Amino acid sequence: MTEPHLAPSGSGIPRTPVTREIYRNGMASLAAAVNVIASDGPGGRAGFTATAVTSVTDDPPTLLVCLNRTSSAAPAVMENKVVSVNALAPGHETVSSLFGGKTPMADRFAAARWKAGKTGAPLLEDALVSFDCEVTETVEVGTHFILMCRVVDVRGGDREQALVYFRRAYQAVSA
Repeated sequence: MTEPHLAPSGSGIPRTPVTREIYRNGMASLAAAVNVIASDGPGGRAGFTATAVTSVTDDPPTLLVCLNRTSSAAPAVMENKVVSVNALAPGHETVSSLFGGKTPMADRFAAARWKAGKTGAPLLEDALVSFDCEVTETVEVGTHFILMCRVVDVRGGDREQALVYFRRAYQAVSA
């Protein structure tokens, strides 16, 4: 049976518009890795929590990161043009919450240990994995910037579990 807000398969035309609420409720059922995106440079040190991160290609190694244009981190990230993508593990829930809220930037970074990557972007020392990236392209779509991030270095940790966000709650995933 077709959902009431969708047209029959193949038509491509919604019967009624998909509202923000319908979309957000649907996205809550899409499990996603939890990442802290961090940047440093002329625009200052900034960071935010993101689940909208994905691989684009392995040649050249590129990640896609979505950043809300009204985020407090956006001006610095856009000026610095470097980011790290730090995949979180269980035990990082507090760090994720700090970077996802209205916490001042200095307090966000004070909650964990960081070291500078090759690009100068801060890398979370105990991340599941950290990707050190240069932002090579930016596209504006709706409320967000889509950042194309060329990976210049990858640092893996020894963690055995990943932190994901599913149904509006943190979950641990094991290998």
